[in-house]
Amino acid sequence: MKYFFLAYAIVIVLFVGLMPIRGAKRAETPLRLFPDMDDQDKVMGQAHDDFFADGSGSRHPVTGTHPLGFQPDGKTELGGIPVYEFGGGTGYYYTGGIDDYYSNGMPEELGLNAENVQAFLNRGQERYNINCMPCHGASGDGMGIATSFGVPGVANLTLDNYGQASYPDGRMFDVISNGKGNMGGYKHNLSIRDRWAVVAYVRAMQVARKAPLSDASIKAAFDAHQAANPAQAQ
Repeated sequence: MKYFFLAYAIVIVLFVGLMPIRGAKRAETPLRLFPDMDDQDKVMGQAHDDFFADGSGSRHPVTGTHPLGFQPDGKTELGGIPVYEFGGGTGYYYTGGIDDYYSNGMPEELGLNAENVQAFLNRGQERYNINCMPCHGASGDGMGIATSFGVPGVANLTLDNYGQASYPDGRMFDVISNGKGNMGGYKHNLSIRDRWAVVAYVRAMQVARKAPLSDASIKAAFDAHQAANPAQAQ
């Protein structure tokens, strides 16, 4: 038993000796069990680097290249979409609210009509399947693949408390933009138009779910929703 305590004491001494005293300053890189990318294989700005013939670690951009998102004409884009489409404006289209209240209906800025509404819904379905379906499920019932990993609190969008009457379109847009609870915001992933497309697709699913089988077209459901709910403060 005495050898056990001796070995235990040696381990403690070694541990204390190897770990720097909290608050102590030293030039050497500290010993970290979990470095968490604190030390990376990179060259700091204006640092010397023997890899290059001139010994300078700071390099000019390759001729003909431009910073990501910035065009030669001065316009800025993110993935080919103008940056203003990711926020910064005021009004219902940008915030989902009118006079500090959440509102219902699709904004006029979307320019929806009989010719383009189907493409708009298709876009909403595509964005929903990429960004929302993993948690909320293909039908919006909150039974996506994430629930099998124990993710709690996923909203069941088919319930009445997430319907348009009690959960305005603008509120859904705001949650998509800024997140709520365990859900993070998607304002950096989805343009404003795409966020409204997701709202429209969810509304169409909700209406189609309760419609007779003969009227269960997604487009018909959305058209009915649009006709009944012009943008207005709630």
